[in-house]
Amino acid sequence: MIYVVKKGDSLYSIAKQFGTNTSTLASINELPDPDVLVIGQALVTPSTPSPDRPFVESNLYVEWYTEVPSARVIEQVEKAAPMLTYMMPFAYEVLRDGSLTSMNWGTLQEVAQSNQVESAIVVANLENGAFNASLAHTMFTDEQVKQRVFEQAVAEANKRGTKHIHLDIEYIAAEDRENYVNFIRELKEFTGGFTISASVPPKTSAEQAGKWYAGFDYRALGEVLDFIVIMTYEWGYSGGPPMAVSPIGPVREVLEYAITEILPRKILMGQNLYGYDWTLPYKPGNPFAKAVSPQQAIELAKDRNAAIEYDQTAQAPFFHYWRDGIEHEVWFEDARSIQAKFNLLKELGLLGISYWHSGFDFPQNWYLINEMFRVRKK
Repeated sequence: MIYVVKKGDSLYSIAKQFGTNTSTLASINELPDPDVLVIGQALVTPSTPSPDRPFVESNLYVEWYTEVPSARVIEQVEKAAPMLTYMMPFAYEVLRDGSLTSMNWGTLQEVAQSNQVESAIVVANLENGAFNASLAHTMFTDEQVKQRVFEQAVAEANKRGTKHIHLDIEYIAAEDRENYVNFIRELKEFTGGFTISASVPPKTSAEQAGKWYAGFDYRALGEVLDFIVIMTYEWGYSGGPPMAVSPIGPVREVLEYAITEILPRKILMGQNLYGYDWTLPYKPGNPFAKAVSPQQAIELAKDRNAAIEYDQTAQAPFFHYWRDGIEHEVWFEDARSIQAKFNLLKELGLLGISYWHSGFDFPQNWYLINEMFRVRKK
């Protein structure tokens, strides 16, 4: 299903090789300029999905930075919606008194409903743009605050026509591990049958140290939650050295540990829809790397006449280019890297995959998930 462009290839020669036509290849891969290909670029070729392919569930976090979702955000969600089980607008922030900030979804609710996509209310312990451990502690231990969080989350869910609340509570202190589990247990009782899901950091052991990990008990959370999104990405991150955002080795290590603590059918593998463009040489304190979509990365390689390479260990594409005398290194996702994740998902028997986030075009992903799986609708 995947062909890697070599020197001398044209879209016509590739189409002829696979018994298809250039317009089909251009459409599947959303090629803005079909006459110019990049050496090392991965192209998805057309095929007929098997009717016996397995079912999975998929989720897309939807983030926007304006008062109302832009036409671009709506368009991206509409494109992905046929391949989605859930849509999670990000996010309702918890205030210190337990009330939730407001969100204007625009027409996202209608898009979800018309595509049989279940929307969810995402509740996050965000304060001043960052996840806050003391806010989480207050949510878990102050009964009045807790009650208000429950009431407002359910009220917003009822307003949006959903019975699904998703928790993205991060940087939980180690002493709040049990408090978080009890918070979820009480939320389930309060809602009387809602689906309750949550995001968790990518751990590799029960007692993993560090402020991002210590507050999460995989086994206990797996028992009380309906499903869990494990954030298996950001090994390569904007403030760190250049590398794959979700290299297959570390992703596998996390998920193989996770299924010893949590039922595989309760796990959604987290997946980035973006890569990063770093300036070299890397050193701490450099300007943050710029996030790029797979489509933007390919256009950048084309513009800078850079050949795309593929790291077989990380199972991820990358390339180098120069601009204004400065070298850059770009890591991103392509058809090969996402197929590697789909194969792992299938091997481990996981519930499905969850994407962060809707702001990045990756048409090959949506084509391949349909080729390899049947996406369950609610």
